[in-house]
Amino acid sequence: MAWYPGATKRELQPESDAQPAIRPTQLICHSIAAPWTGQRIYEYWRDSTNLESHFGLSYDGSLFQFIGTQTRADANASANRRSDGTGAVSVESASNLEHTDPWTDAQIDSLIRLGVWLHQQHDIPLRVCRAWDDPGFGYHRLFAKWSIGGTACPGDARVAQFNDRVFPGIVAGAGGSPSTSIPAPRPAVDLGDLVAAATSDPARAGTPVTYEGTRTVENALVAEGLLAQNLADGHYGTATVRAYAEWQRRLGYQGADADGIPGRDSLGRLGAQHGFTVV
Repeated sequence: MAWYPGATKRELQPESDAQPAIRPTQLICHSIAAPWTGQRIYEYWRDSTNLESHFGLSYDGSLFQFIGTQTRADANASANRRSDGTGAVSVESASNLEHTDPWTDAQIDSLIRLGVWLHQQHDIPLRVCRAWDDPGFGYHRLFAKWSIGGTACPGDARVAQFNDRVFPGIVAGAGGSPSTSIPAPRPAVDLGDLVAAATSDPARAGTPVTYEGTRTVENALVAEGLLAQNLADGHYGTATVRAYAEWQRRLGYQGADADGIPGRDSLGRLGAQHGFTVV
């Protein structure tokens, strides 16, 4: 297993010895939704849960490593359970409780240095991942298979920093050129699937229709101040219908055209402002 010389080592057991080996091909950035130091992140995973990441990043830029980069850590869901033995290195970074604040300059510097080392140590290619199993660099909410269980981090501010500063900084630090970097793919929301989720009848069908893209839309409505963060639960229920109806009214729709059921124009305009495409 490999240990990053720029991090404080706090090895988690039994995970470090018990979990299977991986061949790291990706780095996935997370926010932990807690303003914790790397030491506090270590203590939380040691004492309270087994859903650990490889690294924990404090606000001041100090980095802690809990598991070697050639051993599976569980925070990346399917990214570390591929049949070919490849996997992702994960880094949790301190944030506010809603993971909406930007990374500090010190955090960005640490992420860049870690990314350069991972490129040099494990030959992770200098590109943004183009699919959930494509080698490269990314952030947790970029692909649904990376966020099983509903965590939709990091927030919009950090996604923008990843695209504008973190990834270009890794490319430059590794001897490339930021101008040649591939932009991160925008999450896609399927309009038909979203409408099915919005119009499902739990009383008739037994359970509501769920669709991963709902969370992307709800996060955008939260950012617009139309939906409370604790109501962004991945189900297109009453609260989401009301929030989306308010978004439609904000765009000038009235009456039946502002019923909270997405249309291509209103959804496209929401996506244009919050980084997703409509298919």
